[in-house]
Amino acid sequence: MFLGLVPITEEETPDAELTVSVTLDAIAMTAAARTEPDGEPIVIPYTVDASDPLDQKRQEKRAEKRAVYALMQRVHPMEMPWGSLTGIRPTKLLRELCERVGDEEAVKQFRDVFSVRIDKLRLAATINAVQKPILESVRANDVDVYIGIPYCKTRCLYCSFGAEIAKKNAVEEYLPFLYKDIENGARLVKDGGFRVRASYLGGGTPTVLSAEQLDALLTHVERTYGTFGEECTVEAGRPDTITREKLKVLRDHGVLRISINPQTMSDETLRRIGRAHTAAEIKEAFALAREMGFASINMDLIAGLPGETVADFERTLSEIKALRPDNLTVHTLAIKRSSRLKDQLDKYPLPAREDVETMIDMGFRAAKEIGLWPYYMYRQKYQNGNLENVGYAADGKLCVYNIDMMEETTSILAHGAGAMTKRVFDSENRVERIPNPKDVPTYGAKLETLDTAKRKLFLGEIFS
Repeated sequence: MFLGLVPITEEETPDAELTVSVTLDAIAMTAAARTEPDGEPIVIPYTVDASDPLDQKRQEKRAEKRAVYALMQRVHPMEMPWGSLTGIRPTKLLRELCERVGDEEAVKQFRDVFSVRIDKLRLAATINAVQKPILESVRANDVDVYIGIPYCKTRCLYCSFGAEIAKKNAVEEYLPFLYKDIENGARLVKDGGFRVRASYLGGGTPTVLSAEQLDALLTHVERTYGTFGEECTVEAGRPDTITREKLKVLRDHGVLRISINPQTMSDETLRRIGRAHTAAEIKEAFALAREMGFASINMDLIAGLPGETVADFERTLSEIKALRPDNLTVHTLAIKRSSRLKDQLDKYPLPAREDVETMIDMGFRAAKEIGLWPYYMYRQKYQNGNLENVGYAADGKLCVYNIDMMEETTSILAHGAGAMTKRVFDSENRVERIPNPKDVPTYGAKLETLDTAKRKLFLGEIFS
């Protein structure tokens, strides 16, 4: 049994709280939720697949969430886009249900059991159809390689990542640790007979590195791993970190897929959220990348940024459509617990839930207008309107790594402070993780310990 405090209508009764109790009866296989002290309970039955030892815990949690959701709808009637689902990967859940009970029953459960709204169900089903050939191409010995640069030029208001402000000495101290981590991973891949499927250089902002540092890093990856795989993506991210020299380095190493991420095309909002670039610089960086032959450019936007209106977002989309990127990722703002925004919400008014949902719908239509279709999606905690993040791509321009990572169908060998290695045990529907420490000195000190843990996870080796 647990108790939770849930706000009702803060505008009308700012001091009101609702106490909810949830009870689970594992014998009767029911979960019940009620308002305290003696509200009428809502009881949700569930069933368990006796052949799956993890299924009982999974079904118990789902029943508890469904009971609470049904109770909240009775107290405060509102249809949430994703119903009672709280997980990051609704597409993965839908795919697993389709494999287990068939398409028709899976759709029925999404609507009747989880109360997912029909438009969101269609979105998940569309993405699953797009992903199907990509997921079917995964081989048993495939791995993706992630390389993290945990530094940025400035720290965004909404950011909760462990990225530090890039300082020359800090970056120079970090890179030798990263090189060693990459060497260990390449040796593991060789010893285990694995095949690199895709690679991703993320952050932070990898292009805070100088052209010389980028060249040396990519050369080191090629020397140790021997390949970037079928695809290599680099988050160029901030346009104020992009130069002709850095783009040439990427091209010389065969990198054709990059991200140039505006978040918004409003200079006022960019200043408000702590970005050190302008909308004009975004356009200049994009034009330079096109001039130099980059055939797949992604741009990230965030719906629901502080102070933005639907009209602001519409203007941003208009400018993005004129650029015609090959990929567009439309995020819903999430209020991260360790962000500056979380501590200063009184200073930064956020758009209403209804306005953010309008922005997300506008993003879908804008992507369609320039020939982009949804191909991956995920959700985060504390997103405005309980919405989602969607990646759109032109035909032939989707990012394999994004699909592999979000759908958890390919193991990921991750290098860098704060990076997360994942080992996918597909036959068991199980994923095990090894996180690298976020603190750079701690990360450097634990490289050998991490290598031992990864070799045990991937190769079954135990070292003294």
